[in-house]
Amino acid sequence: MNDNMETRQFFKGAFILTLAGLFSKILSAGYRIPLQNITGDLGFYIYQQVYPFLGIAIMLSLYGFPVAVSKMVADFRDQQRELALRSFFIPVFGIIFLFSLLLFLLLFTQAGRIAGLMGDKALYVPIRASAYVFLVLPFTSLFRGIFQGTGDMKPTAVSQVLEQMVRVSIIIIVAVLLLQHSDFYAIGTGAAIASIFGAGIAAIYLGTALTKRQLWSRNVHRELPYSYFFKTVFLYGLFISVNYMFLLLVQLADAFTLVPALESYGVTSHDAKVMKGIFDRGQPLIQLGIVLGSSLALALIPTITKQRLEQQPDKFHNHLHSALKISLFLAAGATVGLIMIFPYVNELLYQNNHGETYLRILMVVILFSSIAITTSSVLQGVDAVYQTAGVILAGAAVKWGGNVLLVPLFGLYGAAWASVSGAFVVLAWNLWLMRRRFRPSAWRKLPFFKLLLALGGMTAFLVGISMLETYWLPIESRGILLLFTLTVAGIGGLVYLMILIKSGAFSREELGQIPSGELLDKWFSRRKHK
Repeated sequence: MNDNMETRQFFKGAFILTLAGLFSKILSAGYRIPLQNITGDLGFYIYQQVYPFLGIAIMLSLYGFPVAVSKMVADFRDQQRELALRSFFIPVFGIIFLFSLLLFLLLFTQAGRIAGLMGDKALYVPIRASAYVFLVLPFTSLFRGIFQGTGDMKPTAVSQVLEQMVRVSIIIIVAVLLLQHSDFYAIGTGAAIASIFGAGIAAIYLGTALTKRQLWSRNVHRELPYSYFFKTVFLYGLFISVNYMFLLLVQLADAFTLVPALESYGVTSHDAKVMKGIFDRGQPLIQLGIVLGSSLALALIPTITKQRLEQQPDKFHNHLHSALKISLFLAAGATVGLIMIFPYVNELLYQNNHGETYLRILMVVILFSSIAITTSSVLQGVDAVYQTAGVILAGAAVKWGGNVLLVPLFGLYGAAWASVSGAFVVLAWNLWLMRRRFRPSAWRKLPFFKLLLALGGMTAFLVGISMLETYWLPIESRGILLLFTLTVAGIGGLVYLMILIKSGAFSREELGQIPSGELLDKWFSRRKHK
């Protein structure tokens, strides 16, 4: 009975944390659209140059270090050891603080050199300001890890949402205030300050919650060697973080290589920065597409564990097949649909159609990355954390090298293909790792023909609507464009889903995993219902 209650508590906590993560991801992607509208492509470029450093701190404090700390807390509880100040809190906090301090010093002292490598020395102050966020990281990481290790996910979830809301609010306010003074580079500094305040508020909330629960002990226990803490916190935590960083590393590669490469392509320094800002329009759309393409599949991941693979291999592979199928269907639908209606989306969100062609190419990242995230999560569930982290780094290296080689020759088309190539490498390598561990039937039996049929039907509908709008119903205001885009996207998605269900692409059990899936099955499926 206790085990069942503990399992239910775990899944309830995991669900709360997942919802908080989805909300934060949507908020993190969504606020960049008004930010670009307020600051323009040049201001957006400056923000995107600084964001990778802030993003690394966020990933370390949300995923890497808290997971490592929670692992140690769970080990201590299994061994019935108390979380003593001297034998747990001080060594764990000390190791995280030392690593964070090194990152702070690296960014703070080398900000000028980093700005020079980016091809824009005026970024010196924003980069230096972003270093300070790493000094808050040890507090949020330790507190979140302790709560997660005790199975209490609510404080982590609340702190995550709180941090994002504070950060986003301050960034937008700063952008509006600075716009009046045309001080675009201060936007990067404002983003850094916003991240520091957001992390600080989260740390205060977590610290207060921890104090109320009194989860520490003042008793003196036999101390474990520092090598245990170092290995778990530094190595395991760092590799866990890398598994969540592919898009962040892609943006980091763009931050360092895109402006210098565009100058080699033959454009002026100012134009290169504006073009980079236009290219960065794709990032929030990719993030939102990946949330759509992977969220439902990731809901099945807790059922895909090493223990289940060993004890119930048939059930394991059924869940694996369903996770891959749902991820493929949602990612493919989101990618093709967004490519087809991209001119309307670009005009609606960014008020012009600049960069339409190469941004359409960039949207293919949604397809590869969504399935790569699903496959990576599956592999992590069977303890392949280090291999998947290596794959992420390899994909980022392909992106970096692709920018260096392709952008001087093809401009931003080269950058788009470099991003797609990096995402494809991650997916292909993950599938190769899965082939070595699991039955190949999990992906060989995927209904690709039914998928193509559904994509063809949706594409035909969207092409027809586009022609109708172009020749007979021209759109003349942003309000009408919003209504038109939402309606077309909704009906197109319904057409796609209807064809999938009609063709029998989903089993009844899989439809049960989809919100309102039973109702959709009743409406559209060929199966007879009693």
